[in-house]
Amino acid sequence: MFKSEIRKQALKERLSYRDDEYQKLNKMLLEQFQALDFSDIKTIHIFLPIVEKKEPNTFLLIEWLAENHAQIKIIVPKADFETALMTNHEYLGVNDLQKNLYNILEPQKGSIHDGEVDMVLIPLLAFDKMGYRVGYGKGFYDRFLENINAQKIGLSLSPAIDSIDDVNEHDIKLDFCITPTETIKF
Repeated sequence: MFKSEIRKQALKERLSYRDDEYQKLNKMLLEQFQALDFSDIKTIHIFLPIVEKKEPNTFLLIEWLAENHAQIKIIVPKADFETALMTNHEYLGVNDLQKNLYNILEPQKGSIHDGEVDMVLIPLLAFDKMGYRVGYGKGFYDRFLENINAQKIGLSLSPAIDSIDDVNEHDIKLDFCITPTETIKF
């Protein structure tokens, strides 16, 4: 199946989750996340969820990290839609967030983080058994990940699909993908 078709199908499936199903899947995703090894992690890039699109609720992960690994610096993205590039900003809490024109929460006062990043949590609509992902199609994360030597971890509320037929040389492969029922290493 091609990315455009996968996108439509995955988004339709995600939007069909009842609220109680969505909450349960997020709780299970958090349990899988908690099993990761954070011993060498100093900085984590975490995307902020578009709740209306029922993306994984990363606020649960952020809260858990703050309570259990307070030494880990959390950074969040801010997107420039003219250049299709992202910058990392220090996460200062929900009060520092504001929705942009595309309904994506972004930091307002968090300082830019130019240092190392040890782990990147990546949004996706679907992923395949080889570790490739389908996002919204703008290429933000593929460009962002090109020059970062960090663990690349996708978060998905759905299991892997068999394959993505139109993977190209710009697509960055995940190292892991966390689903509500398993953590898959590629």
